[in-house]
Amino acid sequence: MLLNLSRYKGLIFDMDGTLIDTMPAHLAAWRMTAEHFQFPFDSQWLHSMGGMPSFNIVREINQRFQLALDPQQVAQYKMRSFDQQGADSPLIAETYAIFCSNRGEKKIAVGTGSQRQSAIRLLTKAGILEQLDALVTATDVTHHKPHPETFVRASELLDLSPQECLVFEDTALGMQAAHAGGMDCVMVTSNGLTFHAAKTPANPITQ
Repeated sequence: MLLNLSRYKGLIFDMDGTLIDTMPAHLAAWRMTAEHFQFPFDSQWLHSMGGMPSFNIVREINQRFQLALDPQQVAQYKMRSFDQQGADSPLIAETYAIFCSNRGEKKIAVGTGSQRQSAIRLLTKAGILEQLDALVTATDVTHHKPHPETFVRASELLDLSPQECLVFEDTALGMQAAHAGGMDCVMVTSNGLTFHAAKTPANPITQ
């Protein structure tokens, strides 16, 4: 899919599963966490929670399986498990190419559900951090995806309106957050990139 990005002044990328291929490491960390705390491991469902902070995912686990796990305790274990194996996750070629080709031409931000310390470590390792105009993490917002605060805050830091920004995401929660903020969204899928307009499918982005 060819993307015509000329109408946008800013690009906002999710990090995990969109710019950096960390999802296998995240799922491996969740598997270890599930075994340690003895709750069911559902890789497909956990992948769909991508973009949501770990402690919020634990709350979803409690609700889904009628458990009473301590969200902070479980999240800390999961994040430690991820730290042991996620640092060397590779860049995702298709989105990184878009990132590189638009650097200097458009303002670029990352809006991620990861905590700031983890995001900075991963983005630094990937050589991306110093190239960003803005970074918004789970640590920086009150309401997390699918709430639009992450992406709206990123557009504010770029000094752009939401309509001037295009979001790149890999989960339905992320796309919901983008659309709730009034932003068009490109989904990163196993079959390539797909465009989803915020309000109307009449947006002529493809060529």
